[in-house]
Amino acid sequence: MSSLSLICNTAVVAGVVSGVVALIIGVILGAIVYKFLINKKIDKSKTNAVKIIEEAYAEAKSIKKESILEAKDEAQKIRDEANLEAKERRSEIQKQEERLDLREEYITKKEQTLDAKSEQLESDKNLLENEKLKLQEKSKEQEEIKNQMLEKLEKISGLSKKEAKDLLIENVTEEAKKDAGVLIKRIEDETKENADKIARDIVTNAIQKCATDLSSEMTVTSVALPNDEMKGRIIGREGRNIRSIESATGVELIVDDTPESITISSFDPIRREIARLSLEKLIIDGRIHPARIEELVEKSTKEVEKSIKEAGENACNDVGIFNLNPELVKVLGRLKYRTSYGQNCLKHSVETSIISGLIATELGANVAIAKRGGLLHDIGKALDHEIEGTHVQIGVDLTRKYKESDEVIHCIEAHHGDVPFHSIEAVIVQVADAISSSRPGARRESFENYIKRLQQLEGICNDFKGVEKSYAIQAGREVRIIVKPDEINDNDAIFLAKDITKRIENEMQYPGQIKVVVIRENRFTETAK
Repeated sequence: MSSLSLICNTAVVAGVVSGVVALIIGVILGAIVYKFLINKKIDKSKTNAVKIIEEAYAEAKSIKKESILEAKDEAQKIRDEANLEAKERRSEIQKQEERLDLREEYITKKEQTLDAKSEQLESDKNLLENEKLKLQEKSKEQEEIKNQMLEKLEKISGLSKKEAKDLLIENVTEEAKKDAGVLIKRIEDETKENADKIARDIVTNAIQKCATDLSSEMTVTSVALPNDEMKGRIIGREGRNIRSIESATGVELIVDDTPESITISSFDPIRREIARLSLEKLIIDGRIHPARIEELVEKSTKEVEKSIKEAGENACNDVGIFNLNPELVKVLGRLKYRTSYGQNCLKHSVETSIISGLIATELGANVAIAKRGGLLHDIGKALDHEIEGTHVQIGVDLTRKYKESDEVIHCIEAHHGDVPFHSIEAVIVQVADAISSSRPGARRESFENYIKRLQQLEGICNDFKGVEKSYAIQAGREVRIIVKPDEINDNDAIFLAKDITKRIENEMQYPGQIKVVVIRENRFTETAK
């Protein structure tokens, strides 16, 4: 029993040991298989990692290449912009150099003129000194001769020196009065004739030398549209676009039934110009919305401001004035967008300055003061819609603010006769202003009013009996009337001209004068056979 039990126990132990050994073997085999799989997976991961690294390297190389190309493009762009800016800067510097050269040339000519005048004055002074010495010597000789003659006359006449002197003075006085009266009359007549001739020559030469372009301009109040559909786009949904334009520019847009056109209304010509430029840009661009409107209005404002500055500088260069205050130059440039009776105020100011300088040269007045006063005489018109007061008073206050000389300020305040003239330069500016304003073509009136005035003038003439035709010519300053020769004789023609003149004076309002010419013609025709 015990042996059997022992055998059984041994068998059990052997089985247990076998199981344990088998388990250990299995574990070892599992570990070996697991390690094999792990190593295989690690190898695969290494392979994938190498592949990923290669792909990343290739991608990085591509990105680097693209970055280098983009950097090169950006560098080229920056280089082009820098070259453009440098070119513009060189252009600006060149312009400044040209202006400096002009100024230097002007100063050189002025110095040469002054040197020549100085030499001439010195020469004249020496001549006067010599003439003075000669006169003194002749005076001594004449005094001696006079004394000798007096002694002889006293002996011959038997009169004392005092008696002879009184008698001679009486006779000479009477004779001198007669001669003086005739001489004074002749001198007065010659003076009047010569003065008129000299004045006409001076004015004629000044106008001839000026020879400026026609300065009459039309104020732009409307913008052409490519089609009527554009009106709706400008108005926008619920009117938001047109409100944005009016708010940004300070003008009023009038959209009516006029085909393919929008009217701009504003008392400020600069605002009107900004609005016009902005609308034209919007029409070309095609993108019309509040944000784009504000952007283009700002751009147009800068363009107009630049144009104003350049206009002022060009005006100063045209007349040879180079030391004007920069703020006055800007205000002067604003006159480019200001008109008076259709005449551009800036061109009128330049023209007045040139004519003033020419007249001052002829009369020997101060040319610099005359030209400066002529250029600035209407500068108050650039601000008269912004500041209360006449353009004369505004101009005086403005130029006094920027330290202009009293002589120039007086030219401004006296050019309309508001104050008495205290200098010849002020008179010259007033005359030059009148010449520039009154020359043919300088100013215009409303076309409709002009046509109505001519029609009224011809209508008055045609109402008279015996008038065949009438023609208003010379812009309404002359009317020529052709009468029927069988109804109106020569004497009747004289009275007809007087009657028409009186009726024109009573029924019409017109500047200046209207010349009435009555033409009576008889034609006698024969035919030779």
